[in-house]
Amino acid sequence: MAKEIEAGTVICQNGQTADSIYLIMSGTVRVTYSSGEFFLEKGDIIGLCEVYREKYHFSYTALDDVTIASFPYQIDSLTALFDRKPEFAQYAAKSCFKQLKSLLEIYELIKYDCSVLYQYVEDCHDDYCSLCNRHNIVPRQLEQLETLKPLECEEDIPQWLGSYYENMVAVLKQVLPGCTISFHNFINGLLMKTCQDISSVISLCHSMNQYKADIAQIIMNKDRLDLFDLYTSLLFRLQPEEDDFTAVTAAISRMMIHLEDIRSIDQELYGSRVQEYKNKLAIIEEKGLDALSESSAAMLEAEQLRGSIHTILDYSGCEKDICNDFRQYIEEWKAQPDKSGTDDHSRKLRLSISKLFYKIYAAAFERSLQDDNIPIILKMFFLFGYVDEELAGMENASYLSTLAGNFPSSPEQHVYTVYEWMKAIYNGEKEPSRNEFDADFPAYVHELKTSGKITAQMEKEMADDNREKLLFELNNMFPLVNKMTFGRISAFCPVFSEHNILKDLGKSLVTAQKITEALDGIRAVDFGAFYRETLYTNPDIGIQREYLNVEVLPDIILMPNMGNRGVMWQEIEGRRRTTPSRMMVSIFLTEDLNAIITRLTGEFRWEMCRRIQGPRWNVSSEPSLTSEYFDYIQFYKKNHDLTADAKEKIKSAMQKAKNSYKEMFIGDYITWILYEGAGSPRLNKIARAIISTYCPFAKEIRTRLGSNPMYKEILEKYELKTSQKLHHMDTLCQKLEKGGISLPDELLAQKKFLES
Repeated sequence: MAKEIEAGTVICQNGQTADSIYLIMSGTVRVTYSSGEFFLEKGDIIGLCEVYREKYHFSYTALDDVTIASFPYQIDSLTALFDRKPEFAQYAAKSCFKQLKSLLEIYELIKYDCSVLYQYVEDCHDDYCSLCNRHNIVPRQLEQLETLKPLECEEDIPQWLGSYYENMVAVLKQVLPGCTISFHNFINGLLMKTCQDISSVISLCHSMNQYKADIAQIIMNKDRLDLFDLYTSLLFRLQPEEDDFTAVTAAISRMMIHLEDIRSIDQELYGSRVQEYKNKLAIIEEKGLDALSESSAAMLEAEQLRGSIHTILDYSGCEKDICNDFRQYIEEWKAQPDKSGTDDHSRKLRLSISKLFYKIYAAAFERSLQDDNIPIILKMFFLFGYVDEELAGMENASYLSTLAGNFPSSPEQHVYTVYEWMKAIYNGEKEPSRNEFDADFPAYVHELKTSGKITAQMEKEMADDNREKLLFELNNMFPLVNKMTFGRISAFCPVFSEHNILKDLGKSLVTAQKITEALDGIRAVDFGAFYRETLYTNPDIGIQREYLNVEVLPDIILMPNMGNRGVMWQEIEGRRRTTPSRMMVSIFLTEDLNAIITRLTGEFRWEMCRRIQGPRWNVSSEPSLTSEYFDYIQFYKKNHDLTADAKEKIKSAMQKAKNSYKEMFIGDYITWILYEGAGSPRLNKIARAIISTYCPFAKEIRTRLGSNPMYKEILEKYELKTSQKLHHMDTLCQKLEKGGISLPDELLAQKKFLES
C-alpha cells in the first residue's frame, strides 16, 4: 500500500529496529551516516542494506515529497517476498548494488582525504620549521607528529570489489527476467553477501574518519598543542612588511580550509580560535606592530609567550619520557591551590619537578653553547627559572621577557648571572666550585679514580675536560645553592612561580650596579675587606721578598629565584689565595641587599682567616682574627674587662647564634660596618679592639673618630703600626728611585693601600 511522505520527514532513523523495507515509487530520499551521505530515487529500496541487521545503520529522510510502498519482513520471509513479486527481486538487486557503489565512492574519497591530510600535516610542519630557522626562532615540536603514520587498514576493501558489482548488475539484467523460484534463493544469498560488504565498507569509513579526526587534533585542539598555534605564534613574531608574513597568513588560511572540511572538529573551538586569530591579525594590518595600543601589544606578547614550556622542552632535546613527565608535573603543580604545601604529596611533587628541571636545564644549556641567537624564552628559563606563562603570571612573564633581552649583569665587574657563570666554566675562564662535601673538581675526579670508577688515563683526560667541569657545577653547586638562596628550603621549587613573588620584581631585582654599590659601601668602611697579603719578588730590581696587599673582589653569582638569603660558598678558588671568593644571592631578593652583602663579607673575613691560618686558626699563641675572637668568646665569663651587662649580652647572642663562633663574629662585623663605622658604638671594648685590629676603618672614618675616647687608643695603635710599614715602603721606593729604577705598579699599589 502506497504512502505519501512530506519533505523533511525522517522515514527510518539510525538505531531504530529494522523490520520493514520501502520501495520508493516517487521522489528522492537522503541517506546519511557518520561518514557521509548519498541519495535514493524511484525504484530504490529503503532499508535494504540492513535486512540482515537488527537495527538500521543509516538514517533516511525525504528530500522532497516522497511516495513509498512498505514491505514488512522477517529474515526467513525474503524468499517468499521475491516469489510473490518476482519483479521486486530485480529492484532489490539493482538498488542494493547502487547503494554499495555510492558507499564505495565515499570510501575512496575518504581514503584519498586521509592520504592528502597526512601529507599536508607533514609538509606543514616541515615548512614551519624552515620558516622558524629562517628567522632564528626555535621551532616547536608536536608530540603527536612523532607517532603519526600513513593510513593503514588491516582488512581493506579488495580493489576488484567495485568492478565485481558493476559486472554483477549487467549479469542480473540478463538473468532476472526468466528467473525461477530456486534462483530467488540465489538473489537472497547475493543480498546477504552485499550487505556484509556494505557493513565492511561502513566500518572502514568509520576507521578512516577516526584517522582524520586524530590528524585534526594535530592541526587544532583545546590544549593549543597544534599546528594552528605554531603558525599563529610564528606570525605574531614577524613584521608585517616581511615577505614571510604573507606566506604564513596564507598557510593559516589553507589550514582553516582543511579544518572546515573535517566533520569531527569542534566547531565552537574552531570558531573561537579563528576569531581570536582574525582579531589580532586585524590589529596588525590596520595599525602595524609599532602603533599597537598597550592592551593589543600585551595581547601579542602573550601570544608569543604562550606555550613556553613546549618551546623550552623542544629546545632541550630531552627524552620524550622526561618531557612528558615534566609537563604533567607542572600542570599538576599549577592546579594546586597551595603550591607551598607541606603535605607529602606536595613535597614529592616539588621534588619531582626539581629533579627534571635540572636535567632539562643542563641539556638546554649545552645546546645553547652552539646557538648564536638563543630564543628569549630560553633566556628567561636560564636566568630566572621561568617555565610557564600561566605559572609565572602573564604580567610577570612579560617583565621577565623584557629583562632577559639585556640583563644588567657584568662579568667584568665580577657579577654573573648563573648562565654567564656556567658559560665561563665551560670556556675555561673559571674553575668549578667545591661541592657540598667541600671537594673541588680535581679532588672529585681523583676520588673517582681511587674508587675504581675511572682509570688513571681517564682521570687525566677528565681533569682537563671543560664539559665535565660544567656538568660538575650544574650537578653540584647549582641545585644546592639555588635552594639555599631561596631561603624557604622546605617549600623550594626551582620553577619561577607567581606565588613566590613577595616583593615587586623591579624593586627586588639585583643588578651589577646594585652589587657594586653595596661592595663600595662596605669598602668605604672596611677598606681592606677584600685585600690579601701575598709574597712579591722581583730579583731584577733587587727585591727578594716583600709582603704586599692585593685587592681581589668576590665573584657574585645571581641564582634564578626570588629568595631572601645570600651564600658565601668558598673564600678562594682551588688553593691560590689571590683568587676571588664566591658569593651567591637570589636574582630577585626580598631582603636588603646591603645587609646581605655585609653579612657575606663578614663570613668571608672569617673563612679567609681560617684558610690562611690552617689547623691553627684558633690557637691563641698565633694572633689572628679567628684565634683572638675565639679566645674572647671562649673565656668571656672570666674576662675582667667586660661588665656583667656585656657578659649577659654575649651569652644571649651565643644562644641566638647556636653557639657558633663564626655566627657571633658575623653579627659583630655587621654591627661594625653599619653602626660603629657611622660613629654609633654598639660593641663591647674587647670585640671592638679585635675587629678594629683586623678590619680597620678607612682613613676618612679614622680621622672622624680619632678624637672619640672609645676609639682613640685603638686608632693610635693602628696608625703607629701602619706608619712603620709605610716608612719601610718609602725607604724601599727611595732606594729604587736613586738607582734610576721605575717603581713597579705593585709597590705603588701597596703605598696607596697603606695610606688608606
